[in-house]
Amino acid sequence: MEGKGKVNGVAAMAACYQGFDPAAYLQYNYTPPRADFDRKDSIVPWKLACLHRAFTEGDVRGELLVDIGSGPTLYQVLSGCEVFNKVLLTDFLEVNRQELRGWLDNEGGCNLDWTPYLQHVCKLEGRRPSAWTEKAAKLRQVITDIVPVDVHRPQPLALDALPSEGADCLVSCFCLESVSPDLAAFTRALGHIGRLLRTGGHLLLIGALGESYYFGGPGVRIPVVPLNEAQVCASLKESGYTLIRLEVYTLPQDMRVGVDDVSGVFFVKAIKE
Repeated sequence: MEGKGKVNGVAAMAACYQGFDPAAYLQYNYTPPRADFDRKDSIVPWKLACLHRAFTEGDVRGELLVDIGSGPTLYQVLSGCEVFNKVLLTDFLEVNRQELRGWLDNEGGCNLDWTPYLQHVCKLEGRRPSAWTEKAAKLRQVITDIVPVDVHRPQPLALDALPSEGADCLVSCFCLESVSPDLAAFTRALGHIGRLLRTGGHLLLIGALGESYYFGGPGVRIPVVPLNEAQVCASLKESGYTLIRLEVYTLPQDMRVGVDDVSGVFFVKAIKE
C-alpha cells in the first residue's frame, strides 16, 4: 500500500501541473518587484549573485552542466554557460520546453525579455552591460538540447541523455519541493537526480522555504512541500551530498505579492560523495 501511496501522490502532483501557464508564472515571479535590478533586496538579483559566486569560485568546473526542472526560465544558467562547454536544459512539461525553445531559436516567441537578466549577470562578471548580446550568443551556442525529465523516476532522464560518467554539475531551482507531495518524495528526488551526477560533481540548489503553495497560472494553485533549513540539510545528507554552503534570503513584505506564501529562499552548494 505504501508504494501505491507514493505513486498516487506523484500522479496527483503531475495532474496539478496540467494547467501550468508559463507566461503567467513568468509575470508573477520574474518582473518587478521580485526582479528589480535596482534594488539590492530584490529576490532575483540575490539568486543571480549566489549562482555567479558559485560558478566563479573555481571548484565548479567540467564539460557538462545539467539544469534539472528548468521551467520556462534561463536565469539559472547565465553564469554557468561561461564555465561549461555544454548545457542541457530539462523540464517535465512540454509547454516549458517550448518556451525555452522559443528563446533558443531566437524568433521572438518568448513570454519574457531576458535582456535585463543578461545585462545584470554581465555586470556581476565585470563586463559592460552591452556585452549581453555576446552572452546570449554564448548561451545559445552551449545549450545542447532541451529534454524531458521526471525527478520521481530512479532514472530521471533518458538513458542516452548523458555520458556514462554523468554530469559535472547539476543546477536546480524551485523544482524538487514544487513537484513533490511530501518531504520523503523531495528527499527521494534529490537521490534520483544525484544518479545523474559524477562522484565529486557539484549540486547548486535553489528552493523555497516555508512555502505551501504557489500559483502556476490564473486559478492554478500548486501545492509545495514547506521546507525549513534543517530539513534541506538532512535531505541532502541522506541523499549522498556533502554541504559546502547554505545561504538564506528572507522575503521583504513587498515581495510577498500574493502568488504564493513563500517566506524565504535557500541556496545550496554541495558536492556528491
